This record gives sequence, structure tokens and C-alpha cells, in this order.
Amino acid sequence: MGIGVYLSFGEAIPIVSAFAAAKSLARGVWFSREALALSGLITALKPQKSKQRVNVFIDHAYRFSLDRGVAARLKAGQSLTEEEISQLSRKDEEQRAYLRAVRYLSRRPHAEQEIRNKLSRNGFAEPVLSRTLERLREAELVDDVAFARTWVENRLTFRPRSARALRIELKRKGVPSEAIEQALDGFEEEQAAVLAAEKGVRKYRHLSDEVARKRLMAYLVRRGFNYSVVKQALKQVMHQAIHSDTESEVSR
Repeated sequence: MGIGVYLSFGEAIPIVSAFAAAKSLARGVWFSREALALSGLITALKPQKSKQRVNVFIDHAYRFSLDRGVAARLKAGQSLTEEEISQLSRKDEEQRAYLRAVRYLSRRPHAEQEIRNKLSRNGFAEPVLSRTLERLREAELVDDVAFARTWVENRLTFRPRSARALRIELKRKGVPSEAIEQALDGFEEEQAAVLAAEKGVRKYRHLSDEVARKRLMAYLVRRGFNYSVVKQALKQVMHQAIHSDTESEVSR
């Protein structure tokens, strides 16, 4: 036979009350610990060796590090809530993303999408990416139209190609269509083909005229020029090359 415990109604009330009191006490302790976790006192701010970041100590324990610009307004003895710490963390992440983007841009111009892709691969989240690009635009460090124009000018100078080929390249860089069309406004296809042909013909000077012509035609087609534009460019460049060779022979 099992052992039973029988209580009168009057005896049960104190026990229930005691249970409720214990439960409330336990909950009160939990809330106190939560409140303690959500706040803290800055006891030290120590620069890292690079001096670009600052280690923040909360209640004598290392808690996190911040960019020195973000940490500039903090001081020992200042109390922080967890929400304030979260805000500092977000600002720090935005600053790290911004400085990384500036380093990218110091090496060469980038389209906005290139910057976004690079930062994303480094683990930065979408809100940070959007804010970083906004800051870069405000500082006039990124401009897709300017980037596209520079790209077109650079190609014309060193590796001329057609407008169609340039559109493909810029789209791969993530440049919006509107920016691409602005950059190509006034682009002269025939002139670009002649420039490309002049660079290509030097590679085939040692070949016969017929072989050189075929090689040069293939060279221009690979750079996106259509047949009619290629034909005109070949006619002009081959004519110049023949006259140039004739003048050289006469000068001898």
C-alpha cells in the first residue's frame, strides 16, 4: 500500500502560498540577473597595438573592441546598457565595412555592386552594406556613371572594343544599364574599331597582306565589332600601313 499525504483545505493554503512565494522569489532573482547582464560599467579603455581599435572592459572584464572613432566618446566610469552596447557594435561594424571599402577604392575605382559583393564575402550583413554604400556616395567615393566613363576611356586608350563588348563588361561589374548608357553617350564605334585595328595590325606586320587581313578581321570581331565596321576599319588601317611601308622604302 502506498504512502499517502492527506491535507485539510486549511493546511493546503499555506503550502500553496509558500510555493507561490518561492516561485516569485526565484523569478525576482532571475530578473535581477537579467538586469545585471543588461548593464555594466566601463572600467577600462585600452588601445590595441595597432592603435586603430580600443578594447573595452566592462566590470573589469574584457567585453568587446571598437574602432577608435566609435570609442572616442566613451570613458571609464560610464555606464552602458545592453542596448547601448548593441548600438556601439552596429556602429563599429559599419565603420569596419566603410574603412575596408575605402581600402578597395584606394587600389582602383570600383562599381557599387563590386563593393557590395566584396563586403558581403567578408561577412557583412545587408543593413551594413546599404549604410556603407550610402556613406561612400555622400563622400563622393563611388559613382557608377563616373566609373563606367573611366572604364570606357581606359579601354579606348589601351584595349579598344565595341560598345556592345563594353556593355557586357560593365554589366558583369554590376553597373546599372542607365549608368552604362550615360557613359557610352557619344561613343564612336568606327573610331574605336580603327584604334583597335591600329593596335592589332602591329602584331601581323610580318605576315603577308592577305593573312594579316584575315587575322586582323578575326581580332576585331573578337572585340565585338560588326562586319561593316570591321570592313571600314581594315580598309583604312591597311591603306595606312601600305603607305607607311612605301614611305619607309623611299626614305632608304
